[in-house]
Amino acid sequence: MSTRTDIFGCPVSLSADGDLEAWNNTQLGFLAHAAVTPEHLGQTIASDADFALPLICKGLFSLLLGRRELVETALQAERDARAAIARRAISPREQVFLDALADWNAGSLVQAGNRLDRLARDMPHDALAMKLVQAIRFVLGDAKGMRSSIEAIIPHVSEDHVAFGYIKGCHAFTLEETGEYALAERIGREGVLHSPDDAWGLHAVAHVYDMTNNTTTGIDWLANRESAWSHCNNFRYHVWWHLALMHLDRNEIDAVLNLYDSHIRADKTDDYRDISNAASLLSRLELDGINVGNRWEELADISENRVEDGCLAFADLHYMLSLVGGDRKDAASRLISRMRMDAKQEAGEMAQIMKHPGLSAAEGLEAFGEGNFTAAFRHLAGARDAMQTVGGSHAQRDVFERLTIEAAIRGGYFDAAERFLIGRTDRRAGHEDRFASLRLQELARQRAISANNLGEALIPAE
Repeated sequence: MSTRTDIFGCPVSLSADGDLEAWNNTQLGFLAHAAVTPEHLGQTIASDADFALPLICKGLFSLLLGRRELVETALQAERDARAAIARRAISPREQVFLDALADWNAGSLVQAGNRLDRLARDMPHDALAMKLVQAIRFVLGDAKGMRSSIEAIIPHVSEDHVAFGYIKGCHAFTLEETGEYALAERIGREGVLHSPDDAWGLHAVAHVYDMTNNTTTGIDWLANRESAWSHCNNFRYHVWWHLALMHLDRNEIDAVLNLYDSHIRADKTDDYRDISNAASLLSRLELDGINVGNRWEELADISENRVEDGCLAFADLHYMLSLVGGDRKDAASRLISRMRMDAKQEAGEMAQIMKHPGLSAAEGLEAFGEGNFTAAFRHLAGARDAMQTVGGSHAQRDVFERLTIEAAIRGGYFDAAERFLIGRTDRRAGHEDRFASLRLQELARQRAISANNLGEALIPAE
């Protein structure tokens, strides 16, 4: 077996003729969410067909995309890696990556993440393992697990590590997702100084400004740093989405719609993460009474083709948002039916998440679209406490919180609406954003109307 080492100082079973530069660029590209990463990965595989690790990563990267058609790609990647191993021995580290892929292919994403986490703790300079742990636990909505993993690594990594800035960016995001906003801002800014192309760290700081209602600083933070995310894969759409959220909070609707059309949906991609950006933004706009025109149509068309996907509850819920927004009632019903079938499976982590909170949330979204706010509230409120398990960030899941609160107000569940609004503001370190302010005003108005109607009903007829 080769004793070559990669850019992180990890041993790799790459042959003497294999393209080490391409492999190093693959790993750095993955850390930076770079659009060219698949090219580097393909170049590595082409240079040495018996190098198992890039084949394994092809499988893991495919599964992270959450697409039904890529499940077979991941299974084939595992088969190809095992065939390569039969021809050339691999290191214990590389075996961990293979075992993690096998775990995920078998339906245990948690076990895959835990396995890679142990590796990252044993080899804290292994930035590839670190980033995969962060990615997997992000999909699982496990913010505490993300933070504990990265914080076990940081004391053992010095500033001269080539991935130091990316590691700080990951740390910043976990701090933000666990409510340490001031520290997250500082660490995130430091990370971007070390790695100017670290869009993840840059967006972690943007999250802080969203959660603390500091939109002016947030807009300034992103405004002059487009070079930090212009090189990215579809993650660049997500950074533009964050900028749009900040403009929305300032009620700058023209700026929001311009960002939607010119950046967020300039490319009509069907990646579930891109659909989630778009659908959640349109939902927020409509909750604020903004007419979004025919923008739902292309999202609904794509989502109709994803009704049978069933890889991630997070994706399904944003497909449902799109189907409801586009008034595709038949497709929405088919999605609910498929989720019910998935939820009946006795085993599998994804099936359990699909069962709860996924199915309840989807039924709530469907009811909201039908104007049945009583049912919408009951389903959405029933899913609320477990919504973190569908994955994503606080900012991404906030659209479901907003819809739950809106359903509560429209359905007459005023005490619950107030309780949820207070809880939402508490999670934002007490910073009341425009949404909360407007909904508290509306809640007071609806309570006054209700009290007036009750008073009139109590006046005896003459």
